[in-house]
Parts: sequence; C-alpha cells; structure tokens
Amino acid sequence: MPAWLLHGLDYAFIALHCLVIGFNLFGWCWRGTRRANLVLLVLTGLSWFGLGIFYGWGYCPLTDWHYDVLQALGETGLPYSYVNYMLGRCCGITADAFWVDVCVVVSYFTSLAISLTLNIRDWRRFA
Repeated sequence: MPAWLLHGLDYAFIALHCLVIGFNLFGWCWRGTRRANLVLLVLTGLSWFGLGIFYGWGYCPLTDWHYDVLQALGETGLPYSYVNYMLGRCCGITADAFWVDVCVVVSYFTSLAISLTLNIRDWRRFA
C-alpha cells in the first residue's frame, strides 16, 4: 500500500476514533442523539467485554485496524491503550497505563449510567 494512503488512513482513524470517543462521552447531552449514544456505548461495551474474551479485555477493532496501519508505517512499541497512545501522540503526555485505563473505564461507565438514566427518563416522558 502506498505511503500516502497509509498516512491518509492514519489521520482518518484518528478522526474517527476521536469522534467515537467524544460521542461515547457526550452524546447523551442532547435528547436527539441519546438513543444513538446508548447504542454506541453498548456496542463499545460488547467489543471491550465480549470480543475482549477472545482478543484481550478492552479490545477495539478500530484500534486494531489503526495499529495495523501504524505498523505498516514503521511504528513500533505501541501501547495497548489507544487513549494512552493518543495522549502521547497528540499531547506529548506520558501517562501510567494503569491510571489511563482506570480513567477510561470510569468515564465509560459514567457515560453509560447517564445515558441509560436519560434514555429511560425520555422514554417514560414521551411514551
């Protein structure tokens, strides 16, 4: 695959993954996006904990595909956590993997609880 295409895929995966993470964290804020947010949160959980049984806890296909692209570009020593990778790449922050994972899991379950609560409330209110 040509280098220009690999670089394009690299940036596309960064953008897509940032959109997914952002929507997972904040998609519950607007009533019009709450159902989609809940669906994406459930799919994320199924990936992390369902596919994770076979591929390792916290498995994400987007991370897997992006890391394939990065390895084709010659990157080595990629961290298991995509958030940890992005902290280093975009912000120059070297963070302890354990604490990054703790923050990611707490953020995920907080967003899931908020999304579930608001979706149930909306369903009751508008049913």
